[in-house]
Amino acid sequence: MKILNYIYRFIRFIINNTVDLTSQFLGLMLFKANRIKFKKGVIFNGIPKLHIQGKFRIGENFEMNNRISANPIGRSYKCTFVVRKDASMIIGDNVGMSGTTIVSQKKITIGNNVKFGGNVCVYDTDFHSLDAIQRRDLIIDKENVVKKEVRINNDAFIGAHSTILKGVTIGRGSIIGACSVVTKDVPDYEIWAGNPVKFIRKI
Repeated sequence: MKILNYIYRFIRFIINNTVDLTSQFLGLMLFKANRIKFKKGVIFNGIPKLHIQGKFRIGENFEMNNRISANPIGRSYKCTFVVRKDASMIIGDNVGMSGTTIVSQKKITIGNNVKFGGNVCVYDTDFHSLDAIQRRDLIIDKENVVKKEVRINNDAFIGAHSTILKGVTIGRGSIIGACSVVTKDVPDYEIWAGNPVKFIRKI
């Protein structure tokens, strides 16, 4: 049984390393093909989904998990980045995320040393008009979408399965509890959680 275990572990090691090398190569090619500006140290654990029309810039040591084996915490999905025309997304140094979806129709800025728990979503848009009559017409609906910049400052930690909505600023070093819906600004060095998000305590 020990021999079979060693053989199994060896085969798994070979497969995992082959997958990792393939992901890294394909991920880098995908970033270059989409004209994403990125610095050294980008790590791809699986391949993300991209729809890039605007400006997308990434700092050093960016790591993303795009497959369930990379971070098996449940409800895992590929990281998805959408930057619409005339919009921008800027990610700082030493940022990590798993199955995160970020959609920018205006501007989203993420500082240095920010960590995202699994399956976090960040949107700077409502996607649709809040007026039911306007939503009946696709063109009018699109013209009346509200978009507001989102900013997540240095050293923030966003708990798993949370959603950050348009116009929000997350303060430096602050923590958002898991499964929260963030609709308002969070000051520096505070813990907020809930739906809608509420102040818990200072750090």
